[in-house]
Amino acid sequence: MRANNPPAGASNPAQTLSPISALSPLDGRYAGKLASLRPFMSEHGYMHRRVQVEVAWFIALSDAGFDEFKPLSPGARTYLMGLIKNFSEDDARAIKEIEKTTNHDVKAVEYWIKSKFEARPELEAAAEFVHFACTSEDINNTSHALQLKGGRDQVLLPALEQIITKLREMAHAFAAVPMLSRTHGQTASPTTVGKELGNVVVRLSTARDRIAGVKLMGKMNGAVGNYNAHLSAWPDFDWENFSRKVIETEEPVGLGLTFQPYSIQIEPHDYMAELFDAIARANTILVDLSRDIWGYVSLGYFKQKLKAGEIGSSTMPHKVNPIDFENAEGNLGLANAVLRHLSEKLPISRWQRDLTDSTVLRNMGVAMGYAVLAYASLMTGLNKLELNEEQLAEDLDASWEVLAEPIQTVMRRFGVQGAYEKLKEVTRGKTVTAEALHQLINGLEIPQAEKDRLLAMTPATYVGKASELARRV
Repeated sequence: MRANNPPAGASNPAQTLSPISALSPLDGRYAGKLASLRPFMSEHGYMHRRVQVEVAWFIALSDAGFDEFKPLSPGARTYLMGLIKNFSEDDARAIKEIEKTTNHDVKAVEYWIKSKFEARPELEAAAEFVHFACTSEDINNTSHALQLKGGRDQVLLPALEQIITKLREMAHAFAAVPMLSRTHGQTASPTTVGKELGNVVVRLSTARDRIAGVKLMGKMNGAVGNYNAHLSAWPDFDWENFSRKVIETEEPVGLGLTFQPYSIQIEPHDYMAELFDAIARANTILVDLSRDIWGYVSLGYFKQKLKAGEIGSSTMPHKVNPIDFENAEGNLGLANAVLRHLSEKLPISRWQRDLTDSTVLRNMGVAMGYAVLAYASLMTGLNKLELNEEQLAEDLDASWEVLAEPIQTVMRRFGVQGAYEKLKEVTRGKTVTAEALHQLINGLEIPQAEKDRLLAMTPATYVGKASELARRV
């Protein structure tokens, strides 16, 4: 058997591509969970956007006022817009077939569009204005921006918003449920479940706004960014303003992006780095959340709703694992690893162009895919949670030492010398009971009203403004 042949009985993977034979779990095990992202971030989505850009440029050229290219008829415009609207996987495969000959993916798109002009004399006569004066990167960079626009605005941000909405609902619902804090893993001043979830809502909302606020940029200025070819054809035409109009006019007439006036052959990708860093920051917040909830499940603060037929362990029947939060953490890590490579690599290009960005850019969907997959896992996990108020109350009632803080603070207010040190001696490293604290309070030289207030305090009532802060989120 030759070394490059598959083993006997093995199938040829090129002929049996399916979710179970996919190299990436995003297109295999988790394919169904990422169906909404695939139309934007797949190669099919990339080709679709390239067709959109070429058609938008072509139609705009017809309206530029050139004698050599008269305005297209309404019928021709409708037909061209139909190439975008009805672009299918069969169309994408046809472009791939052309690419086998051209060995150039953008040229294959150009030839495919021209092939659609056959038997349409008006379009055939103007065929040389397809891809006119463009370098491949004029098409690619704008297509990438359109991919990100769709993926971000229609998939990633809505998925993130779902998490924020769920956490806000939980923050309000559990605003007044007291919970023992743990700083450095040790018992600390109590909070409420709602306040801790509210913290995440605020952080995540800020991160979401940063993602949404990144301007997606595009350039269409030729081989090295100077409109050289454009001006060779029409020296007196305002190509920069024309390009700006195509890029910034809203879809479907234009591209609905932000114009990038300065570039080498490629758009600098600084906005991409900003976007990917912003997504990574949101993901880092969610890693923090995933680990915290994992810990709260371990402490028994949350139970998880059971699902008929599910198995937590192959040998331990009692287990209900926090698998959704573990999956989220793992996939957020994968997302951030790719996102950070993208943000570090993409803004760097040797001289006026090297091709190292080209293959890297094809992994934008991988980065966003792992993020969206993680968001779905988090939502599944959050929807399974049930608060165990008995366990929360039990932990609080076993942690009277946390009241050393308010007692010594009141002592300080009334000038009792060595307040901190006295409480440290009574509480540090010891099991503290309510009785011991009450005995200490009764012996303090402070007003009786203050003694009564401290005596009435319990770990469950010592939560400060936590409830108010949670409800305000």
